[in-house]
Amino acid sequence: MLRTTAHPLQDAVRRTTLIDAERLSRTLNARVTLVSETFQHTGSFKFRAAYKLASNVPQELIVTASSGNFGQALAYACSLLGKSAIVVMPATAAAVKIEAVRDYGGSVELVDVNTKSRAERVAELAEEFPQAYVASAYDDPFVIEGNASLGTEIAGLDREFDCVVAPVGGGGLSAGLIQGLRMAGSRVPVLGAEPLLANDASRSLQLGRVVAKASEPQSLADGARTLSLGRRNWEILRKEMAGIVEVPETAIAEGLRLLFELANLKAEPTAALSIGALLAEPERFRNRSVCCVISGGNVDPGIYRSLLVRAG
Repeated sequence: MLRTTAHPLQDAVRRTTLIDAERLSRTLNARVTLVSETFQHTGSFKFRAAYKLASNVPQELIVTASSGNFGQALAYACSLLGKSAIVVMPATAAAVKIEAVRDYGGSVELVDVNTKSRAERVAELAEEFPQAYVASAYDDPFVIEGNASLGTEIAGLDREFDCVVAPVGGGGLSAGLIQGLRMAGSRVPVLGAEPLLANDASRSLQLGRVVAKASEPQSLADGARTLSLGRRNWEILRKEMAGIVEVPETAIAEGLRLLFELANLKAEPTAALSIGALLAEPERFRNRSVCCVISGGNVDPGIYRSLLVRAG
């Protein structure tokens, strides 16, 4: 590949899409503004992190583990910069995400997470390619800095929000949002939305230490199937996260359906966590001005169709 000149992050990303969700607001009894990254390059906020990382590390090969969104974002960022990416993905990852990584020029390594974790395979690849940069999809300073650009955009909106609600997996998005908001002078509270089946972040905040899961939980929200919060993210979240709402699987599916029906927006299950949080704890958000981060729209068509039918 030919090495190309890296553009500053603000020139490389698409500005987020702002949606005043009037019908959704009436249904949820809150003033809901959607900040949607579904139209970002590669269909999710992960491009912010991936491009920031790929354009700042000197290595020509980057190895990472991903359920899909960071993998395809990194593959695309590397293709823009003349670099290469190897992405370790679970064999159960959405087919649309696996194919997208390959379409963007990345190499895919599929693993059965019941016999070998993604982290174990990444470690093996790191030994095989000692010249490579091993990137975490969420626990990396460049990842947090890249995601902070979304927080800066939200702070720059001419809006007064009572809170920002964002999905939580490894914590890279929420930590970046907080960092970007605070750097821009905003003190708006940030709440996390996490699957009840994968509530390690919520438990971590309750106990004051990072709690890890023994195995990947099989939540609908595949982007939140991380084993624990990242160490760097935890240092930000333990001080600044206003709280975490634990979202049942039924509320994730219902949030996805409401985004489709009332906001004409296709979101993946992980992205629907923000709306699921309002469904899970309606009194917490009643009559409040809520900024819901819709983190991405990459979902297998068959799975998406089945969730819409099941939720309806």
